[in-house]
Amino acid sequence: MLSGKLVSARVKEELKTEAAQLTAAGTQPGLAVVIVGDDPASKVYVANKEKACAELNFYSEKHALPADTTEAELLQLIDHLNHDPKIHGILVQLPLPPHLDDKIIINHILPEKDVDAFHPVNVGKIMIGDFDFVPCTPAGIMELIKESGVTVTGKECVVIGRSNIVGKPMSMLLLHQNGTVTICHSKTQNLKEVTRRADILVAAVGIPKFVTADMVKPGAVVIDVGMDRDENGKLCGDVDFAGVEPIAGAITPVPGGVGPMTIAMLMRNTLTAAKRAHQKQI
Repeated sequence: MLSGKLVSARVKEELKTEAAQLTAAGTQPGLAVVIVGDDPASKVYVANKEKACAELNFYSEKHALPADTTEAELLQLIDHLNHDPKIHGILVQLPLPPHLDDKIIINHILPEKDVDAFHPVNVGKIMIGDFDFVPCTPAGIMELIKESGVTVTGKECVVIGRSNIVGKPMSMLLLHQNGTVTICHSKTQNLKEVTRRADILVAAVGIPKFVTADMVKPGAVVIDVGMDRDENGKLCGDVDFAGVEPIAGAITPVPGGVGPMTIAMLMRNTLTAAKRAHQKQI
């Protein structure tokens, strides 16, 4: 069982020590989170990020804006945060209300403060393997794979899902560690045959219990990115845990798997941004 709770707690302890040293040297890591509207899930995520900042003694700001905030108003706030020396990381919580264009907003964040790593500059850096930040969920997954004791080099890696947030960067990180990577999606033919080859299988499709036992190679590392609800309204992942767990060599639970790691990696990216800003001041 790959517990994101346990691994993230260890990561956060390391970050807390580093953050204390950086603060003592004159730079306290600072994160600004911007939330627009009243999406319930977004509110939970933002609260978790605030809690993590408090745990690690980061400086944090939350900017909660009404749902009818205009693009100009949001861009003005980002401008302010871009130029605020106390803020090293800026995170705009997605999804945004429909009248706001995600691309325009994300592209307005300075790449060196884009701790979600969604800016095209940071995406490009991940592609060529010369990156400062990694999107938080794929970064957390790499930590969990490391925890499993499995080395990626030479392994068959299958990623189900091709989103810009998880699927694509996940594939690049596995490739950079010498995995042989296949990306699957809704148009993939003979999906079961492809997934059964995987030594490392990452499920990020957003469909409850999509990955079943007959899709998994015995002994595989199975990473479940999903946060879904089953037919009874109970929280579950993209993997049929009960069916797959006896077959897998290692598996993440939902909840308590990938989720806690995502927050820990956000904190790591913020600390990295703060260190880089500190170096420029010296």
